[in-house]
Amino acid sequence: MSGRSYLGIPRALIPWYPSVDADKCIGCGECLDACPNGVFVLDDAAGKMVVAVPDNCVVLCDKCAALCSTDAIAFPDKTATKQLLRRLLEEMAPHHESQPRT
Repeated sequence: MSGRSYLGIPRALIPWYPSVDADKCIGCGECLDACPNGVFVLDDAAGKMVVAVPDNCVVLCDKCAALCSTDAIAFPDKTATKQLLRRLLEEMAPHHESQPRT
């Protein structure tokens, strides 16, 4: 597992990254230009963008989808992802036993 994390959560546990619908993608490269994190690469053979390094996607960022003129980029549900993040944070939080007051 990679050493990357988001809010202390290992990045590999967070399924937040784009998917590209190859039928809609025209290979324009807008997403590649918009994303400074190397998530996308152009598949030269197909002339389509592909997600090369999904874990490089910034959690909850979906800027590239908004810029895609053919709506070829989709992300998981943001609300569900936020709920997952809260649950993971709760699971990872140290459990403190109540200390009696003196």
